[in-house]
Amino acid sequence: VFWTSFEFPIFIVVNEVNFVRKCISTENNQEGLWGKLICTNFKVSFIPQDTSPKQKSTLSHLLLGEHDIPLTCLEQVVTVNDTKGKKKVLGSNQKLKFNPTELILYCKDLRMIRFCFEEAGPESARKVCLAIAHYSHPADLQLLFGFEYQGRRYHESKGNERVNGSTPRGLQTPIFDRSSDWDREIKRTNASEWRVCSINQSYTVSSSLPEHIVVPSSLTDQDLMQYASSFTDRRIPMWCWSHSNGSALVRMASLTDPLQLKKTEQKIFAAITKSHPQRNEPFRSDLDKSLPSILDIQSAFVKLRQICILDPFEESEERWLSTIENSRWLEYVRAFLKHSAEMVYHLEGGNSSVILQEEEDRDLNCVVSALMQLMLDPRYRSLIGFQSLVQKEWVMAGHRFLDRCNHLKKNDKEESPLFLLFLDCVWQIMNQYPAAFEFTETYLTVLSDSMWIPLFSTFLFSSSKQRAQHLMDFAKHKAIPQGEDQVVYFPPVWEWSQQFSTKDQTLFNNPMYVGKGAACVQNGEVKTFKRKKAYSSTLRGTPTNLRNGVKGGEESLTRRSSLANELKSELTPVKDLSPSERFFKDWFSRPADLQGLLIPLLMPSHMAFWKLFFLRWVPEACISKGGPVTTYHKLSQLVDEIEILQSQLRQYKGTSPGNTPLTSSGGNPTDQRRMYFQASSPDDPSTPPECLTSSFPFTPTGNLSRRTVQGTPISKFLNGARIWLSTETLANDTV
Repeated sequence: VFWTSFEFPIFIVVNEVNFVRKCISTENNQEGLWGKLICTNFKVSFIPQDTSPKQKSTLSHLLLGEHDIPLTCLEQVVTVNDTKGKKKVLGSNQKLKFNPTELILYCKDLRMIRFCFEEAGPESARKVCLAIAHYSHPADLQLLFGFEYQGRRYHESKGNERVNGSTPRGLQTPIFDRSSDWDREIKRTNASEWRVCSINQSYTVSSSLPEHIVVPSSLTDQDLMQYASSFTDRRIPMWCWSHSNGSALVRMASLTDPLQLKKTEQKIFAAITKSHPQRNEPFRSDLDKSLPSILDIQSAFVKLRQICILDPFEESEERWLSTIENSRWLEYVRAFLKHSAEMVYHLEGGNSSVILQEEEDRDLNCVVSALMQLMLDPRYRSLIGFQSLVQKEWVMAGHRFLDRCNHLKKNDKEESPLFLLFLDCVWQIMNQYPAAFEFTETYLTVLSDSMWIPLFSTFLFSSSKQRAQHLMDFAKHKAIPQGEDQVVYFPPVWEWSQQFSTKDQTLFNNPMYVGKGAACVQNGEVKTFKRKKAYSSTLRGTPTNLRNGVKGGEESLTRRSSLANELKSELTPVKDLSPSERFFKDWFSRPADLQGLLIPLLMPSHMAFWKLFFLRWVPEACISKGGPVTTYHKLSQLVDEIEILQSQLRQYKGTSPGNTPLTSSGGNPTDQRRMYFQASSPDDPSTPPECLTSSFPFTPTGNLSRRTVQGTPISKFLNGARIWLSTETLANDTV
C-alpha cells in the first residue's frame, strides 16, 4: 500500500514483478531499463533499479512518475510469447494460456511502451499482465480510482463556501453549476433580453442539461416546460453568448415531435427574434448535415494514431505527409474551423442570432459553439476565460465524456475524440495568432492528457446529473460515514495544483500574450496600455506577409512582371461578391486586432500538423535544442527581464496617485515570476538547457524507439524537410 501525508492510502498495489526490462529500442534487444513493474488500482508503475537524476526543465507530475501510466489511459494491453509465436489482446477477466515474454501497452495519449520478462518469473509476469488488463477495464464507473481517491478527501462545503477551482494565478474558474455564474455571464455580454431559468433543478426536465440555463426573457417557465417534450432528451434551447450588436448564439437539440414540430419551432424562433434589438430573424445551422459525424472523426483519428504509433517511418517526407492527409484528420479540423467562421459572419457581419442545431446537442454543437466564442470574444483567449468556456460549452452542456473517452471500454462505437479535435482547432488559431492567447500549446496538451486521469470531475461524466447521482450514491453506500456530508466533492481539472507545482504551471503562460491589462512604461511611469478600436476598413497598405499578425507568405503576392496580366485584371469584369465574401475580404485586408475578432486562414495549406501533441513521444522526430521551444525559451527570458526591470522602476519611482501598481495580466504581484525560463545575469550568458528538445516539456525517453540513435540530422532540415523519419520497421509489433 502506498501512503501520502493524508490519513488514508492513496493507491493499493495489486500485483508486481521484478527483473523486468523496459525496452527503448528494437535494434538492440539488450538495451533498456531494468526494474520492477507494478500494477496498482490507479496506474501501471515501473521503478528502475538505477534511478538516474531527473532532468531539469521537464514537466514533473505530482500524481504520476516518469514511467507511470494511469489505467484509464490504456488503449490496449497486448501479451506476446516470442518462443511460441503467440500474441493476445487482453480484456477484463480473460485467461492467458501462455507465459508472456513481452507486454506491450498502447496508450490513449499516443505512447507505446514495451516490457520484457526474459529474467522475470513466468508466473509473476502472467499475473501482473492479467492484473493490468483487469483493472484497466472497470465494470462500473464507481470502480474507477477517482472514487476511492476522493471519497474521504473531498466533501462539498455547505452554502457558498465551496471553492470552484483555483488556477496558477489564484483566480477562480466559474463552474456554471449555480445561477450566479450565468448571471455574471449575462451581464458581461449585455444580454439584457435573456434570463437565467432554473426549471431543471433536480434535473426534472432534462437529464443531460444543467440545472440552470439561460433562455429568452419573453418565454415563461410554463412555456418551456410545454416545449421540452418536443426536443430530443427534452433539451430546450439554451443561450451561449451575446454579441455587442444584440445577436445571440443559441444551441438546441432536434425536434422529435412531428405534430408539434412546426408550432414549437415558430414560437422558439419568435422568442429569439424578439430578443434581438432590430428583431432580426435568427440563422439556423444544422450541424448534422454540415459537418463530419462522430464516426468519421473517430475513423480519422484511428488512422492518424496508426501513423504516429505503429507504422514504420519513411525517409520520404512527402509520402509520410500524404498518409497524414489521407487520414482526413486535418480535413475535419479545417471543416470545423471553416463552419465556425461562417457562423461568426452571421453573428458579426449579418447581425443575426445564430442557432446551432444537432440531434442531441451534445457533440458537434460543443465544438462549433466554443470555437465561435473563441474567435469572437478575447475573454475566452485568456487562461481563466478558456477554462470557463470549456466548463460552460462542454462540461455543463452535457458532452458525453464518459462515452466519447470510453473510460469503461464497453462500447467502442460510442468513442470519438471530439474534445481533442476541438483542442487541435484551438491550436490552429493559436499557431496563426500566437500573441492573442494567454496560454501555450503545452497547456492544451496537458489539458488533453488530463482526460485520462480519473481524479477530476471535468472529463469523467457525461452530464451534471450523472455526476451528482454517482457521487451521491457512492457517498451514501461506500465512502462517507454517517453524520458527514452526503455528497463527495470531485475537484475540477482546473485545480492545477493537484497535478503540477507552481513552477511547472508557469509553462502555461505565453510570453507573447497581448492582453487588456498589459502594462507599459511611458516617460518613466508604469501605466495601463489601452488598446484602440479596430483599424479603419479603408487601410490597405499593410505588407502582405505581416497582415493580421501572420508572418510568412500565406497570401500570394501580386505579379508585376507582365503588363498583359495587369491589363487583363483591369479589363476583366469584377465578380460581385456575396455579403459574406465581402465581410471576410474586408477583415483580412486590415491588421488583426488581437483583442477583437479573430478569423483563421482556412486554405488547406494553412492547416498545420500539431507536432508537439502527436509526435512528442517519437524519439526519431525529437530535435535536440530545436523546435518552437527555442523561441519560447528566449522570449520567456526576455519577458522575465522586462518584468524585473519594471518592478525595479516601480520601486525606484515609488507609488504615486498617477501610477498604476504593476501587476501581471493575471493579477499576481510582480515578485511572483510568471515565466518558466528566467532571465540570466550579464555575467552568465544564457545558453539553452541540455534537455531542450522539440518535445519539451515532455520527453520521449523510455517510449519505444525504432532507432538507437536519437535526433535529426540538420542537413535534412536545411534541404527543406520538416521532419526526418527513419526507414526502420517495427517487426512483429502490429496488433
